Amino acid sequence: MSIERKQVGPRMSGAVVHGNTIYLAGQVAKTAAGKSVTEQTADILSIIDGLLAECGSSKLNLLSANIWLSDMSTFAEMNAVWDGWVAPGHTPARATVEAKLAAPQFTVEIMVVAAKG
Repeated sequence: MSIERKQVGPRMSGAVVHGNTIYLAGQVAKTAAGKSVTEQTADILSIIDGLLAECGSSKLNLLSANIWLSDMSTFAEMNAVWDGWVAPGHTPARATVEAKLAAPQFTVEIMVVAAKG
């Protein structure tokens, strides 16, 4: 089976497609870095939409999601955005944990796996 990489960088690729499975790297806010959890989550989900589209898929095909929050007290704030984005009936398996992220301006990081389709 072939492996296709998207948005390849020196350290990681934004997405890797193997067969009919798409693996996205952990995504952090680009335009909303340093802003609220609500704004960062919305920014990240927009990035995920773009990457999935580039790989021939969408949020309708999510298989799993891992979410890291720098402060678990923002769980409800992040979920308010997530719940408005995820397609009803197409919710992925998901885990959310508190973790120190790579830089202080990031308060949310999201990684997803999806099927092509």
